[in-house]
Amino acid sequence: MSNILIIKHGSLGDIAQISGAIQDIKENHSEDKVFMLTTAPYEELFLKCPYIDEVYIDKRFSRLNLFYLVKLKQAICKLELIKIFDLQNSSRTSFYRKFLFNKIKWSSTETTLPSGKNKSDFDEDPVLDRFNFQLTNSNIITKHTLKPNFSWACENIDDLKKKYNLEKYILLFPFCSIDLPHKKWPYYNDLILLIKKNHPEFELVVAPSPNEIEESKKINAQVILKDDKALTITQLAGLIDKAQFIISNDTGPAHMAAHLGAKGITLFGYHTTPKKVSIETNKFKSIIKNNLNDLSAEEVYSNISKELSSV
Repeated sequence: MSNILIIKHGSLGDIAQISGAIQDIKENHSEDKVFMLTTAPYEELFLKCPYIDEVYIDKRFSRLNLFYLVKLKQAICKLELIKIFDLQNSSRTSFYRKFLFNKIKWSSTETTLPSGKNKSDFDEDPVLDRFNFQLTNSNIITKHTLKPNFSWACENIDDLKKKYNLEKYILLFPFCSIDLPHKKWPYYNDLILLIKKNHPEFELVVAPSPNEIEESKKINAQVILKDDKALTITQLAGLIDKAQFIISNDTGPAHMAAHLGAKGITLFGYHTTPKKVSIETNKFKSIIKNNLNDLSAEEVYSNISKELSSV
């Protein structure tokens, strides 16, 4: 038995995307122990992952904090790793490769770049294609990387369904990072009115993160909480998995929904494309509008009305 390390610090949507890559790494190293180096918000999630044996936390202190870097190097080197798979591919992990773990075999975008491409060009390719190329060129046979399955993250939510009387429900994610307001579609309440008028059989619900709870009160939908707190990632995954339909901005939960096999739609502005972030599936589609303020509730409803009628 040998030891393998995967590095993935976040974010939530990115973690959903790498579910297939993690599975492929583990299946190719079925006799080896697979460790995960991540950040504290995702420790509980990765502890639930069947393809990860142990989880280590990177506090990501300043690179000038030599005491922390030495402690991190000592902890990781004690694992006697034969290889590190860098699925974060950030400037920080590039620094780790060059200065902390330069004696360990390393798989990353930089170490597996296609001939004739630099990293900035390669980063324009669809994200799952990039992971697939990285792993294939690291001697990993890939079966799942291009089709991630995030179902391992789901927690049983029967208690929530009972509490909120959820039989058939549409789950909305109308929020976005405060730093990315251009991702936010402003007409959710208008869409809710159209859905309630034409599809009264559905409950309309939102599941806010801790810093979205106050804002969620402005949405005309049932707010789903657990003990008056935001759902955990695994509870949220369970709620998404049982929903009849998802409507979302381009956020982490949208990527979770796509890789949980959910039916739904996500709304894209100018910031990126569905192809680049590998979010579309045969069940999860997108609507693209350069300026989301120009995307009306009527246009969104016309795209989903047949789907809702068939659920």
